[in-house]
Formats: sequence, C-alpha cells, structure tokens
Amino acid sequence: MKFAFYTLGCKVNQCETQAMERRVLELGHTLGAWTEPCDGYIINTCTVTAVSDKKSRGAIRRARRTSPGAVVGVCGCYAQVSPGDIRRLGADVLAGTAERMAFLDAVVEEAARRERTRRELWEQAALHRDFERLAAGGLATRTRAMLKVQDGCRNFCSYCIIPYARGPLRSLPLAEAAGQARAAAAAGYRELVVTGIEISSWGADLPGTPPLRDLAAAVCAAAPELRVRLGSLEPRTVTEDFCAALAALPNLCPQFHLSLQSGCDSVLRRMRRRYDTARYLESVRLLRRFFPGCAVTTDLIVAFPGESEAEFQESLRFLETCAFAQVHVFPYSRRAGTPAARMPGQLGNAVKAERAAQALEAAARLNRQYREGLLGSVQEVLFEQAAGAYFTGHARNYIPVAVPAADLHNQVRRVEITGLLGDGLLGRLAD
Repeated sequence: MKFAFYTLGCKVNQCETQAMERRVLELGHTLGAWTEPCDGYIINTCTVTAVSDKKSRGAIRRARRTSPGAVVGVCGCYAQVSPGDIRRLGADVLAGTAERMAFLDAVVEEAARRERTRRELWEQAALHRDFERLAAGGLATRTRAMLKVQDGCRNFCSYCIIPYARGPLRSLPLAEAAGQARAAAAAGYRELVVTGIEISSWGADLPGTPPLRDLAAAVCAAAPELRVRLGSLEPRTVTEDFCAALAALPNLCPQFHLSLQSGCDSVLRRMRRRYDTARYLESVRLLRRFFPGCAVTTDLIVAFPGESEAEFQESLRFLETCAFAQVHVFPYSRRAGTPAARMPGQLGNAVKAERAAQALEAAARLNRQYREGLLGSVQEVLFEQAAGAYFTGHARNYIPVAVPAADLHNQVRRVEITGLLGDGLLGRLAD
C-alpha cells in the first residue's frame, strides 16, 4: 500500500514524520506524493499559530478531495489541543503528540481494510500516474536526517500553547542518540539535524543531568562523516564552556538558531522569557568569538499584547545590534488557554501586518549584509536538488548556494562564492 505524509511546524514534527516514514517502508509499503491518490494520508499538525491550525484543516480537506476513499490519520499538536475540530473534519484515526507508532499502525490497519475501495479509486486516477513514477524512491533521495533528542517543554512562555500540547520534558538517552546518528550515516545521509521541542533542556530528566554539550560531542563522535547541526537554542545554554566544547567538534555546523522573540526587555518579561537583551547579546558575542563568521539566526514575534510603538522600535534596533543572518518574523497569534490570550492591549490585524512588514524589511537587509560578507569565500556545500539551470544545496552556515552544474545530489563540494542569487548565493565549483 502507499502512504503520503504532510508535516507542518517545527523540526520535531519533521523528525517524527521521518520515523513514521521509515516504519511504513519497514512494513513493506511505499511512500507516495501528497498530491496523488494513496491508501492513506498522515497529517502531522502544528498549533503554534492560528495560521498553523488553518493549514492543518486545509491539509485534511485536501486529502479527502484527492482520494475520497483513503484513510486520513491526524496527529500532532493541533490534534492534541483541538481534537473536536479534527473529528468534525472527518479524520479516520486521531492521535495527539504521543504514541506515534501505535497511531501509525492503526492507520495502516484501517487502510488494509479499505484496500479494495482504494484500488477502484486509484484506477480512475490515471492523471496522477506520471507523478507517481517521478515520486518513486521515497527516502533514498534525501540528504538530511533529523534526530529528535527531546520532547516536551517546561518553560511555559505566556504566548505558547506547546507545553500544554507536548507535555513534560522527555530526553533521549545519550547512547540511543549516538546509535541513531550512526544509523543515519550508514543509511547514506550527509547531514544530521539535532532537534527537539526545546533542546536546551535536554538531559535535565536523565541520571546525572548531562548538559547539551555532552550530547553534541557524542553525536559528532558517533558519526564523524556527517555534518551535525543543532536545533534552536535558548540563550542560557550559550556559555563560554559550551562554546569551547562545541568549537572542538570539527563536524559541527557553524549555524546557531538562538531564540529571541523580542528585542525589548519589558516585552520579554511579559512573554515570561528567561533572559533579557543583555544576556542574549552576551550569547551572540560568545558564539561569534568561538565561531568567527558563523550564522546566528532567530525568531521574532511582533505586536505582542501591549507592545507599544516604542517597544517595537527597540526590538528593531536590537536586530541591528545582533546583525542576524536570518530572522523569522511572526505576528503574534492569540492562542486560547495561554496567559497572553487574556492580557490587555491585544493589537489589531492592521498593526500586526504593518509591524511584520517593517520587521521583514529589516530582516531582509540583515540577511543581504551577511551574504555579501561571504562573497569571495569558499564554502563547503551539501547539494540537494536541481532548480532550473542550477543545482542547489546549503553551506555549513545553512545559506542556500547554487552552482550551474550537472547532478551533484548528496555530494559535499567546495564552492567559490561569486555572487548573490535570490535569497542565497551563487558560486562555482572550486574542486
């Protein structure tokens, strides 16, 4: 049978989907494209914003339209916090953020019972068969694997629903993480992304409370041929000892996503973040001291309840101070059940749109400045896919790079950077 997956949200969801995809293949089934008729569709949802909820609902409707007789299974954070919404849309199998494999087995079992109906529908869908052949190969075409080392969150930021959806902290033991890294290398991947809901808390629930730097060292040592990239970090994690330990790991990528959310201390306090801008800036400077030229990226929420124009402008100035390589901008999304949803000073959509536009303009300017600083350099690029006349991939700092060349899939090559192209870089092979 054939199953298609659709994933919204964070790298944790992507990692969990990869695990379910591997399970489908181990059971002898195949992976299909989301746009073609399949026996089953598995939708891994996100609920971090109202837009995420809307996309999740749209994905369920799309699956129903594409193959009316197929099984639709829905899991993830939106399914955890709003199961009634999912049921009303006609999901056949529903689960939250736990027991992914039991959920997947239920989807597969239900699909087996519908196999005859599926075949009849599939025969009517000749339009999609060419795409089916193009999509054949599934995971074998992938270059980057996800290693989920942690789930749950105990921070309870005032705007965030995720701690309620994901539950308490659970860390993957060190030996298991190292084993999964070795397995990814053996499967032919060239890069591994260490991810979780809040990886800075990794180890707090394990015997001896090992720090995150121990995990990074173990994963890098277990698969030295892989590039290893860390997921989102909290500023409190970035200390001199942390940076010194990571700088000794030759296969660790010099790209660090450091959560910000606001560049204004009064807003950070209302958000219940556990740092101020001074501590955050200390983390940025430490990373750049130990990893010269590294890419520091972040997230920014604009129009948080009560955010004044002066507070917003303070945030914009802080972006410039930190000189981020990339900033992901999110207008505040009111989430029922969170403290921020009950705060006074809720701002309207027009204010949100205007501030998001200003922040995106600043982010684009900073991104261009960072990329311009790479002109003339030589970058190691992991190539992933063709794009028109180019083959594209990502440098170790996660900046997209394109070269006019033949098939370079899953190769790591040295590239001399010659120019800017779109939101990435243009180059030529240097070896």
